[in-house]
Amino acid sequence: MKAATSSPERQLEDVVAAAESVGGHIIGWADDWEVSGATDPMTRPQLGPWLRDERGPYDGLVAAAVDRLGRNVVDCLNTGYKMRDDGKLLVTHGHEGPWDLNDPTDENRFTMEAWGAQMELRAIQRRNRSTTVKMRAVGRPKGKPAFGFQYIREVMGGKVDRVELHPHASLVLQNVARRILADPENITPSSEAARLNREGELSPADQLAVMYGRVPQGRPWYPTSLRNMLLSEAALGYLMHRDRPVVGQDGNPMRLCDGLWDRATHEELKRALAPKAGAYRGRRSNRSYLLTEVALCGLCGNRLYTQTSAGNPPRYVCTARNKGWPSAAHCRPAPLVQAHILDRSVSTWFLQNYGDGILMERVYDPGNGVQERMAELRASLERLRTDRQCGLYDSPDDSQWFRDRYTELTRELAALQLEPHRGPGMVERPTGETVASRWNKAPDVQSRKEILMDFNIRVTLYPSGAPMRWVPGVMHGPERGASKLSAG
Repeated sequence: MKAATSSPERQLEDVVAAAESVGGHIIGWADDWEVSGATDPMTRPQLGPWLRDERGPYDGLVAAAVDRLGRNVVDCLNTGYKMRDDGKLLVTHGHEGPWDLNDPTDENRFTMEAWGAQMELRAIQRRNRSTTVKMRAVGRPKGKPAFGFQYIREVMGGKVDRVELHPHASLVLQNVARRILADPENITPSSEAARLNREGELSPADQLAVMYGRVPQGRPWYPTSLRNMLLSEAALGYLMHRDRPVVGQDGNPMRLCDGLWDRATHEELKRALAPKAGAYRGRRSNRSYLLTEVALCGLCGNRLYTQTSAGNPPRYVCTARNKGWPSAAHCRPAPLVQAHILDRSVSTWFLQNYGDGILMERVYDPGNGVQERMAELRASLERLRTDRQCGLYDSPDDSQWFRDRYTELTRELAALQLEPHRGPGMVERPTGETVASRWNKAPDVQSRKEILMDFNIRVTLYPSGAPMRWVPGVMHGPERGASKLSAG
């Protein structure tokens, strides 16, 4: 449903007119906008429940035209015969009165209109395939842009003149990649998807809707989708087809514009996001408490959990002995403190000791570019080898083209190997902000918890009557009658 179309309004008028022509009253609507007409009517989100008799009784179905019931003969006839067999009316605009599929004349006309809809669909599909092949051959994009990119049209509604990085969406994805590369053991697509949802960043679907003048629907970020975007070679600025770069006549991928990052960074992301053996160690990013996974019990060493109850504020407490954990057999009495008291104490202590420090960040440095170009060439050679093994380039002309391109790429790779290069790696650089300024700008509790975890802060809580070793340079407390705590 594009902003420029008048089809929804026209269809609504036709449906109302058709219903009034048979003296009917509309009791419900099935508005399947943005759903392909080739979809089986029984499985459409809005129409399907009516056809499956899940929406209660009704007397018939009214459509703007036969081709709105379905885009092929089978779907149209199945829907029509269901209405006939159930004793319900079937009405479409432009046909006088309800359809009577027991009458050969009506049945033949209905079938012919359904056949016309099918032929129209086949023509559309054929034109789309032809256009896609042509656009791909000349290196022009077709379809929606990848997240982080935008199409630029010099004439509104015209062809795509060029592709550019989106000024905001590109920074969002680049920041996600930077954070994961800096700490791949703890920061994952799951934690980043949760962070983006908390910060209210538009998801890819909503970002695309806003770019084309539609209202965002508040759809969330999903870890799997975010991971796929990070690993896709579309982020390198390539023209893609079926999740693979389109290769030009020179054997290299066709590039639409500068990528979100380079080939070396892409390869490093693949290593960082590769499946890891063992238990999950990433940050759980949906906890609304500052010290979960940071606060530990001083008696048994297990992590503290939060408890809530009616009429009482949340509190941190060790529940390991109640759960029957052997390591907490002698954890008595278990330490307990109200969450807001411990949060405030730890926040004050942390800012007093670290707040004036200049923050450094670890970022991935791809090197001086030689390594990047070598990685590009190796990827191109690997694609050519894979295509060759799949049976492509078997004809004499294609075989000669394959040998020429492979020889050129190999020669260029050998020349690059002789050039001096600075290899990629992680480097630290100042961010220009202090710990206190980032803490105060943090949008939520989880962001502040990540700052504590970056500094490897651990809070140990003791019951007030327990002996405690006093260590210089760490926070101690507290007032009489409360649990003792230390941090460092």
